[in-house]
Amino acid sequence: MEVFVRVAECGSFSRAAESLDLANATVTTCVRNLERHLDVTLINRDTRRLRLTEEGQTFLLRARELLEAVARTEDEIRSQVGELRGRLHVEVPISLGHALLCPALPEFAKRYPDISTAVTLSNQPHHVIERAIDVAIRMDEVEDADLVARPIYESRYIVCCSPQVAAKLPKHPGELDRRHCIGILPEERRFVNPWSLKKDEEELEIRPDGPLHFNSSDALLMAAQRGAGVTCVLDVFVNTHLVDGTLVQVYPEWTTAVKTFYVVMAKSRVGSAKVKAFTDFLFEVFDSQRRPSGRGVVGVRALGAR
Repeated sequence: MEVFVRVAECGSFSRAAESLDLANATVTTCVRNLERHLDVTLINRDTRRLRLTEEGQTFLLRARELLEAVARTEDEIRSQVGELRGRLHVEVPISLGHALLCPALPEFAKRYPDISTAVTLSNQPHHVIERAIDVAIRMDEVEDADLVARPIYESRYIVCCSPQVAAKLPKHPGELDRRHCIGILPEERRFVNPWSLKKDEEELEIRPDGPLHFNSSDALLMAAQRGAGVTCVLDVFVNTHLVDGTLVQVYPEWTTAVKTFYVVMAKSRVGSAKVKAFTDFLFEVFDSQRRPSGRGVVGVRALGAR
């Protein structure tokens, strides 16, 4: 039943096999054996896609209910005896993982040594349900309305640079030489994101035109630390550098855009004890003082045709 549900969710025998750490042939055999046992066809297969039959759709609903009940029961028993175990698949944006999560994960492993946490760092988010991801962190939008999203951190952009560069800057950001500004490249685009600044009724848009631009906040901050220019990065990535003095904030009286990070999971994972343990840990890691209101609306953006 678990294999069948995973195939239905992933839309692929091979992706289901990968997520379950099984051979493709094993997954195919499981589904065939299930169909033989029930004496029905659950999945119609062709060379391009899978499609559930009417019986398959009915069985999927009932199988999910049963498997979720089993998982809740197991988690309840394990939590009663203080045991949390099993595999946990987590997906996090690369720079966020480097800045906050990865340095903190050894503490999570120390607390829960029987949980095997597999972390995927990616700036191109995968579909949480199809890839059997237990917990993911998303910024501003999620890929499916059937997911549960909890706001975890509200981050504001900070204009910053090295202390040496800061000493030579004009007093007004509108007088910044764009050729001394380095920026972030959105995924699969060649033009950098503009900066939006506001003070009282005055608004500015600055388009970086410096010698270096990156699709990684890590790389951008390393360049800024070495005096490559002024940049504008979310505070969650730059806070540690402001503390150690390798970067300084400039034009702090100007307000910038806000981005909200969400911890995201499939509805079927909400009751999992190990998922709850990990999400509670995430709230510890992130600055609780900046946690946004839970009444906000999260956008939904499709990742692909499915």
